[in-house]
Amino acid sequence: MANLQDVATAAGVSKATVSRYLNGSLELPERTASLIDAAIRTLNYTPNPHARRLSLGRSDTIALIVPDISSPFFAALVGAVEAEASDMGLALALYATLNSPERELSYLDLVRTGHADGLIFVTNHAGTDRLAQKINHLPRCVVVDEDVVGTTAPKIFCDNRRGGWLAGRHLAQQGHRHVLFVGGVDEMVSGARRFEGFSAGIAEVSGPDHAIDRISGLYTVSAGRAAGQAFVARDPASRPTAIFATSDELLIGLYEVLAEAGIPIPQEVSVVGFDDVGPLHLFAPAVTAVRQPVRDLGQHALKLLLATDNADPANHPSEVLLDVTLIERNSVAPPIRPFHRNPNSEE
Repeated sequence: MANLQDVATAAGVSKATVSRYLNGSLELPERTASLIDAAIRTLNYTPNPHARRLSLGRSDTIALIVPDISSPFFAALVGAVEAEASDMGLALALYATLNSPERELSYLDLVRTGHADGLIFVTNHAGTDRLAQKINHLPRCVVVDEDVVGTTAPKIFCDNRRGGWLAGRHLAQQGHRHVLFVGGVDEMVSGARRFEGFSAGIAEVSGPDHAIDRISGLYTVSAGRAAGQAFVARDPASRPTAIFATSDELLIGLYEVLAEAGIPIPQEVSVVGFDDVGPLHLFAPAVTAVRQPVRDLGQHALKLLLATDNADPANHPSEVLLDVTLIERNSVAPPIRPFHRNPNSEE
């Protein structure tokens, strides 16, 4: 199927020129208009109706607020939104908050008073009432990846609960009964749902005969290192036999510490990751992980944004969840010792 860039190339003009010509915001010389019309007929191009509706707004620009563009996950998300927007003849204005609540609020004010026609909002921490209120005052916004409780905007996430369930079931099927969950806090939808699913997946296989230890915090390399150090500091006989690190960055920090401590994976401890956006297949050993379809997440986020209008909540779709998959590699093996219940473990 032909896209906007194909038409622009065939007509010998820029994609922005074609976009503005189609939405009626640009008058062109007759020859140029004829070239575009001919390219449209030849390629049988049909303009995207949602993009055209948005183009009747102010700027043909979409704003995207993300926590950190250096993260492989968020970088991939940005790339997916950028590619989808480009195909629709839309520009992308990118704002990186460094996961700062203050910067988020500042950028939301900038977007509201600026020239963007809509916003895709991504955070990586628990939201606040003030953040939710600012999002609710935007005319067109979609909340992506992590929830902001109290917002009425459409939302699209990967299926965190199923991802946790896949990881828990897999470890339990390998015989693990004492496991460590390293992830977000319950105030974050990702942390709560991944832990809920993880607990359910283990219990489905093991019944009540299991114990789950939990370390909660941010999805960062430093948090992964801290979790690894806490694991290493324990008496080897009381350590969990498997760890679920619920983001690529947590996993990186954890792997670093385990390697430094000389604890081999999976001979002494099995590890399952989450995200699978970074090159986990190149790690030693290659990491078994729950894969989030991050590029699909970005593409669907833009389509959802163009299809909704915050001014009419009745038209909002219910929360959209994208499916996840377990990619089995070499970081999981049966446990090296039998399970002995720790009365202080969380079940």
